[in-house]
Amino acid sequence: MALVGLVGKPNVGKSTFFSALTEKPAEIGNYPFTTIEPNKGIGYVTKPCPCKELNLKCSPKNSLCIEGTRYIPVEVLDVAGLVPKAYEGRGMGNKFLDDLRRADALILVVDASGKTDKEGNPGEGNPVEDVKFILEEIDMWIYNILTKNWDKLSRRAQQEKNIVKALKEQLSGLNIDEQDIKYAIRDLDESPIKWTNEDLKYLARKLREISKPIIIAANKADHPDAEKNIKKLKEEFKDFIVVPTSAEIELALKKAEKAGIIKRIYKEDREDFIILDESKLNNQMKKAFEFIKEFLDKYKTTGVRECLNKAYFDLLNMIVVYPVEDENKFSDKQGNVLPDAYLVKKGTTARELAYKIHTDLGEGFIYAINARNKMRISADYELEDGDIIKIVSAK
Repeated sequence: MALVGLVGKPNVGKSTFFSALTEKPAEIGNYPFTTIEPNKGIGYVTKPCPCKELNLKCSPKNSLCIEGTRYIPVEVLDVAGLVPKAYEGRGMGNKFLDDLRRADALILVVDASGKTDKEGNPGEGNPVEDVKFILEEIDMWIYNILTKNWDKLSRRAQQEKNIVKALKEQLSGLNIDEQDIKYAIRDLDESPIKWTNEDLKYLARKLREISKPIIIAANKADHPDAEKNIKKLKEEFKDFIVVPTSAEIELALKKAEKAGIIKRIYKEDREDFIILDESKLNNQMKKAFEFIKEFLDKYKTTGVRECLNKAYFDLLNMIVVYPVEDENKFSDKQGNVLPDAYLVKKGTTARELAYKIHTDLGEGFIYAINARNKMRISADYELEDGDIIKIVSAK
């Protein structure tokens, strides 16, 4: 399963962001992974559930459906806070590197209010410069891995005429395949012994772009100074998705919903809420909810769930598919309707899905059935988002 990590300097609201992502909505039960480390939590990506379209009452097992929205659990990694020169071991540098290695995509949380310096202390800050220094930290970390024993590695690659293989071995653990490496080196000289220090830094940056795609969470967007900084972030980082977020508001709404004070409403183009019991509110709470309403009117969402969805569906190109055993009832053998929602990479085939469900199912694969139209599909059929699939297997 792909893993998304949160990265940022201290005091940007990263811990609040992590809590807001992993705090369960009131109705969501406990769907734990086998083990959860202290810096890991369970967040939920969301998609419209096919139950509404098919006019069915679903009974999910590995996820949850709330009013036609499917909540699919994913692991979220809280990467140790970054300070300048972390790649040299400053601050929690070594812990940061170990965490970062495991993440497939990153949500870079910055303080859009501009009220913290580069070290994360209260003071004047610049969110644009914060993003730049964090990108440089990641680039320099990859550069250090890349250039370890470089003279020896480049000479061997030259002799064997296989720089791609040599780089793949050097970068093992970063989840970079040979096709990605070929793409990254395509503008460099064919002879690796001729690569300059600048060439290697360029390569480190390209490898970061490929192996650690990043979405920018412009956090503390509820601060009066945030709007101008969000505009600057979008202008400076045109190749990145920049999402205005307020982790504090998201966490407050989740806690209020859990306490039965509000009910959250998710529409296609915005988030909202209704207050269920006005008598539970004091004047301070009323003002807080008025402020939250104004924020949602302006930005449409708190941005937190949007960041996780975009990380999985846009950066990592994941789709959601629903395996069933009865294509007519859209159920498993026990009669559970649309029981499982699987996150898979776009381009995954029907046979690959069978292997993900169970090795025996993949090995005995005969064909699959598109449950919507009852059409038979072949092993190499590429799954589409929202597909409901029955696997027919000899095992």
